[in-house]
Amino acid sequence: MTPYIRLAELGLQLPEPPTPIANFVTHAEAGRLIFLSGQGPLRSDGTLCTGKVGEDVTVEEAYQHARLTGLNLLAVMHAAAGDLGRIVRVVKLLGFVNATPTFSDHPKVVNGCSDLFANVFD
Repeated sequence: MTPYIRLAELGLQLPEPPTPIANFVTHAEAGRLIFLSGQGPLRSDGTLCTGKVGEDVTVEEAYQHARLTGLNLLAVMHAAAGDLGRIVRVVKLLGFVNATPTFSDHPKVVNGCSDLFANVFD
C-alpha cells in the first residue's frame, strides 16, 4: 500500500509545502538522504497553532499540533523526493514542545508526529 493511500485512509491529504518564513531552505539532499528544515503546526489557512502545553493547550491538542507538523513535513518530503514511495524510512525526528517548566509528557506530544509517520510508512 502506498503512503498516499495510507494518508487517504487516515482522512488526510498533503498540503502544499510550507513556504520558509526566514532565510533557510525546506530541505537539503546528501546522497540518498533528505534532511528537512524545521516545521511547525501551520494550518492550511496560514495560521500557526500557538500556546503552551500545560497552560492553555492540552496534551491532546498538542498531539494534534504535532500531527499537523508531521503532515507539513510529509509535504516537504513529497516535494523533495517527488514521491513518498521513495522514502524508505525516517532516520531521526527531533521535536520541540512549548511547555510549562513542570510539564513532563513531551513524548506524548511528539508522538502526534511519530504516530503519523509510523502509519504512513509502516
